[in-house]
Amino acid sequence: MVNTRNTVRRLDRTRHMVTLSLFSAIIVVLAFTPLGSIPLSPTVGATTVHIPVIVGAILLGPWDGLFLGAVMGVVSLVHNTMMPMPISFVFSPFLPLGSWKSAVIAIVPRMCIGLAAALVFRLFSKWDKTRLGAGIAAGLVGSITNTVLVLGGIYWLFGGAYAAKMNIAAGTLGGVLMGVVATNGVPEAIVAAVISTAAAKALSGVGRRLH
Repeated sequence: MVNTRNTVRRLDRTRHMVTLSLFSAIIVVLAFTPLGSIPLSPTVGATTVHIPVIVGAILLGPWDGLFLGAVMGVVSLVHNTMMPMPISFVFSPFLPLGSWKSAVIAIVPRMCIGLAAALVFRLFSKWDKTRLGAGIAAGLVGSITNTVLVLGGIYWLFGGAYAAKMNIAAGTLGGVLMGVVATNGVPEAIVAAVISTAAAKALSGVGRRLH
């Protein structure tokens, strides 16, 4: 009987590690391929790289959500280092103008995605037995957490340098970033809520076995 329980525990741990590795691999694939962005209009696209973090956090819980967020953050740092754009210095300490603060912006907000999504899902699940509303809330909060913390970090830690790279006056940066929230952040939150809810619902049986 004891051997049977130990075998079940080992199988559960193995299943858990495989699932965590799968979500991590999906994050890497989305980050380095066009699948990481859904075009919503000729000028607006919704980033999808954070969606596996949200879904994984819903299914596996806050600690694994933190881990998947850290994976996303490190992947973002590597991506911006290997394939830099003019503003990539805010995500990579290895580029000119970059510093340790770049690593903070790249990693910490992404870790908060998983933590926020998992906690919101658990909170709403207490009243929402279908978990539909809980999934929507987790997707919205997780995505908005990413947008607000990343843009807030850019504003407070790299405001002047970022404005210079964007060729805008430093005094207008706050308004510009708020515009980004409206044009990109809101659509991304809606997309994340829809996809995360559908994916979490489809995989809910797997999630129960992994807890």
